[in-house]
Amino acid sequence: MTPLLELEHVSRTFGGLKALDDVSLRLEEGEIVGLIGPNGAGKTTLVNVVTGVTPATRGRVLFRGATIERLSPDRIAHLGIARTSQIVQPFPRMNALDNVAGGALFAGGCRTLAAAREKAHEHLAFTGLSDVADQAASTLTLADRKRLELARGLAMNPKLLLLDEVNAGLNAAEIDSALDLVRAIAARGVTILVIEHLMKVVLNACSRVAVLHHGQLIADAAPNDVVRDPKVIEAYLGTKFAARHAARLA
Repeated sequence: MTPLLELEHVSRTFGGLKALDDVSLRLEEGEIVGLIGPNGAGKTTLVNVVTGVTPATRGRVLFRGATIERLSPDRIAHLGIARTSQIVQPFPRMNALDNVAGGALFAGGCRTLAAAREKAHEHLAFTGLSDVADQAASTLTLADRKRLELARGLAMNPKLLLLDEVNAGLNAAEIDSALDLVRAIAARGVTILVIEHLMKVVLNACSRVAVLHHGQLIADAAPNDVVRDPKVIEAYLGTKFAARHAARLA
């Protein structure tokens, strides 16, 4: 079966810096895959390469079997790839409803503003934001702005959703709520790649975890296998975390 997304020997250099170094990765339809690694490992660069923001220097990116690494970001979005940003960037003066309606108009298949707003109401209800639909995005809490990012992404009717640290800055209760929302999105048939630093999220939500270090893919396996991998422990997790996790599994 053809994977939904496939990276074949992808590299991206910035001058003498190799942000991605010969990365090969596959995502099958219906998966929730975690992408972890230290700061500067190349995680956001990988998302930028997939979405066309930063073209690959070398290698191929395929979506549903077709190469996309030379397409513009808008064409890639129309194919069914959406993303959230690590730093949330709504249109601050627009209300939540029209922030989401913009995604529905841009790539969600809606031809009129009325249809886009109707679709936006559905996504705001799904993400728990109906009560703030008329509020300016700049007035929302961080947790609600994160949900707004998800709603905007969903309005683009994606087949693949790339989540760049969607839980950053949230408290424990907000993280649990966001995790439930990610699972609900996946239950709708959307394939998800989650860039995440919180191992709680990765271990509880993901069926597979890929690990980047200095731009190279050093592991790609089930969560419990990844946390036992000596290369991952040395590069990212640390021996104390690995020991605590092993004790919980015993």
